[in-house]
Amino acid sequence: MKAVSATMASADPVHRRDDPRVAAAPSIFIVVATKGRPGPTATLCQFLARQTVPIAAVHIVGSEAADVAGLAGCVPGLALDIVVAGAAGCSLQRNVALTSLFDRADAPADDDLIVFFDDDFRPADDWLERALGVMARSPDVVGLSGTVLGDGVCSDALSEQDAVDLIAGRRPPEAHWASGTSERPMAALYGCNMAVRARALRTERFDENLPLYSWQEDMDLAGRIVAQGRIIYTPDCRGVHLGSKSGRTSGVRFGYSQVANPIYLWRKGSVGPLRALRFAGRALLGNSVRSLREHRLFDYRGRFSGNLIALADLVRGRMDPRRILDL
Repeated sequence: MKAVSATMASADPVHRRDDPRVAAAPSIFIVVATKGRPGPTATLCQFLARQTVPIAAVHIVGSEAADVAGLAGCVPGLALDIVVAGAAGCSLQRNVALTSLFDRADAPADDDLIVFFDDDFRPADDWLERALGVMARSPDVVGLSGTVLGDGVCSDALSEQDAVDLIAGRRPPEAHWASGTSERPMAALYGCNMAVRARALRTERFDENLPLYSWQEDMDLAGRIVAQGRIIYTPDCRGVHLGSKSGRTSGVRFGYSQVANPIYLWRKGSVGPLRALRFAGRALLGNSVRSLREHRLFDYRGRFSGNLIALADLVRGRMDPRRILDL
């Protein structure tokens, strides 16, 4: 799908490949896929402007013009490439950004970093610097995700002030699976904050058969690029995932994806059978119990209904992640 691009070039470029002072350092390219959240995306750009290392460019991809309204020039000095994909979908929008990146005159070199942030992720000011450091001392690492100090995705969304306080240490970090003081291997990346070496993305893309919210697209990508190097969690890169509730897909659609997507990835070979069945089974069990009572934040009844539709489709031999487009 052809994208319509509007680039705002920085008056003082934050990174020049022809500058001998920085030529030896890998370049950093940021990709942000957004839908319905131009305000939070502008706030993310402010966090990016405070990063302690240069950024070559920030590619922001909306599904439609309203998603990126007012973003051009929102942070002076930050090079933004604003793209309208013409359709919604996390995988699709990220792929539009990758195509745009690799079509640039100064396309990413093999060891350059392509960093994916959700529009509601708030990185510490040294997130990118720390990622560069990890990659420099571990050349066999092809992808990483960092410490999530707080995550509102499974509860009330965190506020911007919550993020500031968590990053500053004025509030203790929350318990999270992406936490801990030691670097360790990971089976999957966490899509809200992940850095991948550009060489791994020359041939691999996000799977557009996982439409809309593209649940587990990060696990799928990790399962394919791990053939090129290690995937790790690092405590060095810290940030907060607000877990904004706007722009989310419906409960029924998400419930269908909770079952259909892992099984699709198992059949595809990017996820092992036990992991796929654990994800699908956990969703079924959790939604069935939680659907007994109405929840003020999440449509568990809709999710459980979507789970059951996916199971019925599995029995009929017609289960397909793209079916959510018809639900």
